[in-house]
Amino acid sequence: MKIITLNANGIRAAQRKGLFEWFKKQKADVLCIQETKAQLQQLDPELFIPQGYHFYQSDAVKKGYSGVSIYSKHEPKSVQYGIDWAEFDSEGRWLQVDLGHLIVVSLYLPSGSAKEERQDFKYVCMERLEPILNNLKKADKPFVVCGDWNIAHKKIDIKNWRGNQKNSGFLPEEREWLTKLFDDFDLLDAFREIDKREEQYTWWSNRGQAWANNTGWRIDYHITSSDLKGKVIAAEIYKEERFSDHAPLIIEYDL
Repeated sequence: MKIITLNANGIRAAQRKGLFEWFKKQKADVLCIQETKAQLQQLDPELFIPQGYHFYQSDAVKKGYSGVSIYSKHEPKSVQYGIDWAEFDSEGRWLQVDLGHLIVVSLYLPSGSAKEERQDFKYVCMERLEPILNNLKKADKPFVVCGDWNIAHKKIDIKNWRGNQKNSGFLPEEREWLTKLFDDFDLLDAFREIDKREEQYTWWSNRGQAWANNTGWRIDYHITSSDLKGKVIAAEIYKEERFSDHAPLIIEYDL
């Protein structure tokens, strides 16, 4: 089972850069997109919904902002839009599909870099997600939460870790929370199950020469239930083409 996640930083911009031509060649089972920045009615199905895929999108109320979507070859048994918390759901940050043998989520955790209020909101979101993740564990089937978590976990996951210790995305509280998910909640960082190398990043700032110098952050993840341990058979951060300031994270599972 091949699952791709990508923060598109605007699905219309990513489409113009060739995202869907590339996606068709991938023959993936699922594609999770974050930061669609488009309402459903703004998307031409011929351009944005490849043949053979079921398509679902959770939009932000505010136009041109946030939003998540899922493309699936398999028709879901159920689809869940949001987590039943208006402040979070109005920004289009959670979309969940139950594929029968697997639950897949497209998640866009807020960035706290804009201002202090957003960092505070990010902490509340982190707290609110804990019971949601616990409920997923009770579903009695494997799950994958794909998306832009907006947190680099360890020093290995960020090029300039020394200079970013006081910046959103690499704050001690954020990093400890991810450790808590992996240790106390018994969840897995699927990419790190099979790729322990340094300098494996999924996002690069548009400032300076970040992309050229690989001054990146690994903030996009597949975070999975523990029953997928040993089931990750391939992982790739695709960098040959650029559809966004993030790179697609492609993981294959033996399911």
